[in-house]
Amino acid sequence: MSTLTRNLSGSREMIKTYCRRVEIPLLGEVAVPPPDKLAYYAGLGVLAALQVIEWPLALVVTAGHLLADQHYSGLVKGVGEALESA
Repeated sequence: MSTLTRNLSGSREMIKTYCRRVEIPLLGEVAVPPPDKLAYYAGLGVLAALQVIEWPLALVVTAGHLLADQHYSGLVKGVGEALESA
């Protein structure tokens, strides 16, 4: 298996990981992050609840990670679509 093929299959797995969605009554359909990210966010929540870090800092860090993950998964999806059309 070539490196390009291996990278493409890894990219597809990454897209599948971020495509889990849950229907929430008042919010509609919401994307669910993978379990390792949920553990990270829960850890930040625990640190904020125990006042190890301030809650505004926990919110800023969480928002930054969410935005970075969304950008990364969109980038991977775009690269995959471009390679499929080539």
